[in-house]
Amino acid sequence: MNPEAPSIKVSGLNYNFPDGSKALSQVSLDLPPGSRTLLIGANGAGKTTLLRLLSGKRLAPTSTILIGGVDPFLHGLEGVTYLGMEWVLNPIVRNDIPVHELLASVGGPFYPARRDQLVRILDIDVNWRMHAVSDGERRRVQLAMGLLRPWSILLLDEVTVDLDVLARNRFLRFLKQETEERACTVVYATHILETAGEWATHLVRVTGGRVKYYGETEGVMEQEAKAMGVQRAGLTLLQVVLKWLEEDLEERGPRGGVKSEAASYSDMTKVEYDIEV
Repeated sequence: MNPEAPSIKVSGLNYNFPDGSKALSQVSLDLPPGSRTLLIGANGAGKTTLLRLLSGKRLAPTSTILIGGVDPFLHGLEGVTYLGMEWVLNPIVRNDIPVHELLASVGGPFYPARRDQLVRILDIDVNWRMHAVSDGERRRVQLAMGLLRPWSILLLDEVTVDLDVLARNRFLRFLKQETEERACTVVYATHILETAGEWATHLVRVTGGRVKYYGETEGVMEQEAKAMGVQRAGLTLLQVVLKWLEEDLEERGPRGGVKSEAASYSDMTKVEYDIEV
C-alpha cells in the first residue's frame, strides 16, 4: 500500500434520511492509505449511503469523515470520484452520441495515454453510438469516463454488475495497478465476489446501517475460518459472505413483520389470487 495515498477515517457517523428514519448509526472506520476495500452487506444495509457521504453527495456532520486527515466538507473534495448505478439511466448517455465525443468532453485529449489504456482494458469501440449499445457496453463507457482523470479516492457502488467476467477481471487488475503505482485509495461495494477476495486488502461488513467490523482481508478470513471450524486454505470469500448474510437475515427477521414462512406463503397466495380474480 502506498503511504502517500489518502486514508479514509470515519468516526461515530450518524445519518438519517429526510423522513427521519435511521440510515447509519455510529459508523467508524479507519482505512489506510493505498488500500483496496470491499464494502459488503445485504441490500439496504447502508453501503450506498456511506459511499455517498464519503463522496460529498450527502452532507456529513462536521469531523465525522476525514480524507487524508482533512474534513472534506470544510476544505473541499478534490480528487474524489464516485461512480454509481444511476449514470446509465441518464437519458443524455442514451442519445445518438459517439463514444469518442463523450471521452473528449471529460478531458480525453489532455490524458491521451490514460484514455487509450482504459479503452483497451475495457474493450471499448470509440465509434460506438450510445443509443445503440448494450447496458454492459454503456457501463464500460461510464467507467472510462469516470476514471479518465487521475483520482486519489475512488468510490464504486455496484458499477461492475453489467460487465462480463473478463471485463470485470481486467478492470479490477487495472485498479490494483493504480493503487500500487499511484497515490490512491479505493472503496468498492459489490455482491460479485469471484475474484474480489484476492483483490481486496480490507473488508468492511455493513449490517443494518452499522459497521459490524472491518479489518485486513487475510485477518478477517482467518478469523472466520476459525469460527467455522474449517481450514483457511479452503475457505472462499463467497462462503464467508453467505454466512454473514444468513446471520444478518436471522438477526433482522422477515421483512414486513411476517412471523412464519407458512404465513408468508399463505398471504402471498391470497394476494395473487385476489389480483387474478
